[in-house]
Amino acid sequence: MWMKKAISILCFVMLVCSYGHAQENNIDRNMQVETSTIQKVKVFPNPATNVVNILGLINCDKADILISDVYGNVMLKHHWRIKNNALNIPIVTLDTGIYIVTIRSQEQNIQTKFYKK
Repeated sequence: MWMKKAISILCFVMLVCSYGHAQENNIDRNMQVETSTIQKVKVFPNPATNVVNILGLINCDKADILISDVYGNVMLKHHWRIKNNALNIPIVTLDTGIYIVTIRSQEQNIQTKFYKK
């Protein structure tokens, strides 16, 4: 009797694992499609000391730029025009650490990281 239960449980576990694997493959394919359309930006210098430069942006008249720490606390907030497909963000007031830059406008929604030295 216990052998029948063990085989049933084993079959169930194998079924769940194979279903989960199929779902992961499906998710991976979907993520590949999504990531191929994500805009590539370059952040330098990294680590930065006074200014962080971001290249590869779409020009726009008004963009919200947020710099957050790794805990999600907003450290700096700016509303700037993006021109020449680039931004130069002063970071002198930030403490040493890892930060996330979020750039939001009608044309784009970008998130990238940098390290402040």
